[in-house]
Amino acid sequence: MRRREFIAGFGSAAAWPLAARAQQRQPAMPVVGLLTLGSARQNARYVAEFLQNLEKAGYVEGKNVVIEYRWGDGQLARLAELASDLVSRQAAVIVAVGAPSIRAAKVVSTTIPIVFSLVDNPVKAGFVASLNRPGGNMTGVTTSICCARSSPMR
Repeated sequence: MRRREFIAGFGSAAAWPLAARAQQRQPAMPVVGLLTLGSARQNARYVAEFLQNLEKAGYVEGKNVVIEYRWGDGQLARLAELASDLVSRQAAVIVAVGAPSIRAAKVVSTTIPIVFSLVDNPVKAGFVASLNRPGGNMTGVTTSICCARSSPMR
């Protein structure tokens, strides 16, 4: 056996355990980013409901999903930085609560899905093209029926 063949064979044999370990590794858990202008204390009830609904869908924090919480603590200027941080963490989805958070998330990513809540009229705010076909990377729920005609209160 030649020296090169021996070294090549020895090198590939040494790599077998590494390849076996790599195949046994669990894939990284998806990261869900939660972005809000409020504080953790202000949003405790909302977060508890959010976690319950995720669990109903089969996602348990720390077991098969990582949740990265980003609290603005009432500081509007921090939201862009917090949203950018979620992008750098390669969040699989960003849940943006309230118009300021939604706006910040929309500015930093056109590819990561953004699910919004607590917004009155996402069409008027410019977050989505329409309620039926939001388009882009954004979808969510509104807090009122934004497109229905209402009569003025008398």
